[in-house]
Amino acid sequence: MNKIQTAHLNRILDDVTREITAKYIAGAKEHQTILSEDFTVLELIDFSMDEVKDLYTYLHTLREKLREL
Repeated sequence: MNKIQTAHLNRILDDVTREITAKYIAGAKEHQTILSEDFTVLELIDFSMDEVKDLYTYLHTLREKLREL
């Protein structure tokens, strides 16, 4: 990889580490659960599928807004 790619990767890794850490801690405080222990595999799949639906909705809405510009 070149310097530009390495710098880009490092920014992504820094951001995702910071953002996941903050979200994980907030979720643990809010729900008072242990994600790795308190849910079954099927529950985790269901939660993940709901998150994907949310993601699609957000991306679709963002695309609509960009088209309006």
